Amino acid sequence: MAEISALIAAMEERADTLEELGYRIRFDMKDAGSILLDATDGDVEVSKDETGEAEADTVLILSSDNLEKLIKGKLNPMLAFSTGRLKVRGSQGVALKLAGLLEEAS
Repeated sequence: MAEISALIAAMEERADTLEELGYRIRFDMKDAGSILLDATDGDVEVSKDETGEAEADTVLILSSDNLEKLIKGKLNPMLAFSTGRLKVRGSQGVALKLAGLLEEAS
């Protein structure tokens, strides 16, 4: 199980790329809690979502290990979605944009 602090740090390292996103995405991890990625104002803020209910344009549901693999480019987002390791609630377009940015950053 990946640590939330390590996942947040990994996302912050890719802030330059992720600032193009322009949306709020919540990552709900069954085994570790939630992280909110807010890239709405040209700035990227990544934080732990204590309640797991922060308002977001899209919610991605996956394990912390799979999120770590996505961030590091070791898991293809489309493969994760098609095999059920990643579920999307909300805008799939936003999820696809994030996938493209993560692939670009790795």
